[in-house]
Formats: sequence, C-alpha cells, structure tokens
Amino acid sequence: MLAAIDLISEKGYNGATTVEIAALAGLSEKTLFRRFNSKQNLLESAFDRYHYAEEMKKLFSEKLVWDLHTDLLLISRTYHSIMNRNRKMVMISMKEVSNLPGFRERTQMHPKQLLDFLTDYFRTMAEKGKMKVSKPELQAFTFMMANFGAFVNDLESAFLYPSISLEPFIEESVRIFTRAFTP
Repeated sequence: MLAAIDLISEKGYNGATTVEIAALAGLSEKTLFRRFNSKQNLLESAFDRYHYAEEMKKLFSEKLVWDLHTDLLLISRTYHSIMNRNRKMVMISMKEVSNLPGFRERTQMHPKQLLDFLTDYFRTMAEKGKMKVSKPELQAFTFMMANFGAFVNDLESAFLYPSISLEPFIEESVRIFTRAFTP
C-alpha cells in the first residue's frame, strides 16, 4: 500500500501503473491483483488504513482528561501529527477525488467521523458543565476547519503565511476556543 501511495502521489492515479506499483512493493502484478482486485481497491484500502479515523477514535475513547484546554491541544496535535504523516495520501485524495467513482464518499468518511467524535465530546463537556454549547456540531466543524486550514496552508510546502508556524497556531487557536467555550 505504501508503494502505491508513493507512486500515485508522484505520478497521479492514471500515471502510476499496477506493474510499477507491484515492482516497487516487491510483488508480482498478479499478486497485487490477487490481494486487491484493482488499482482503485488498492488505493481505497491504503486510504482506509492510513487515514486518521481509527487513531482519533482511540484518542476520544482512551486519552481525554475532560479538561477543555488540555483535550483540545491533544486533539489538535494528534490530528496534525496524523495528517502530516499521511500528507501524500491526503494530496492524492484531494487531487484524485473526482477521477474515481465512489472515492469522494470514502474520503469524506474520516472527517465525518471526526466531526461526530468532536460533537459528542462537546455535548458531554456541556453536560458536565465544563463547556458552553449552543450548536455542538457547528462548533465542532469550526474547530475542525481551523485545523484543516492550517494543515492545507503548508501541505505542499507552499506556505501562504510563512511567519505563522504550526505549534503557535495550535496553542493560540486552542486558547481562543477554550476562552469562547468555557462557561
């Protein structure tokens, strides 16, 4: 799967052949097709394996301490760590989404899951009296989009705002959200 990600990110989906992917992975093309059936299935399997939903699910179920500032810092840092580790996959998903039938839906699954995790977290924090919640899904979406925008800013090393680095952005945005959401 990593060979497919590397080659497709370099040559594009249509430019990377299954022969090249198999050779880079140290497999025969026949073995590649036996395991994945098609190049699209291979890419979809890679996307599912290397995206962030499972890691974020674990974070939300095991690592939260129910302190808004601490948790939002952990969520942001983890999100950026995963996204940066998988930046080639993210770039592929952004470029190839319209070329592959059903791929758009697959790329939207992970952000939708994160939105659900955050929305549930915000509701629970409100129930505990630790957070003001008016529209939890909208608040979760706003938090997600701030972080996604920061990630996209340096996705291809074409920094639009070179004077703003990631860690200070995370700290300041979490400070702002914490102040806005604390009762």
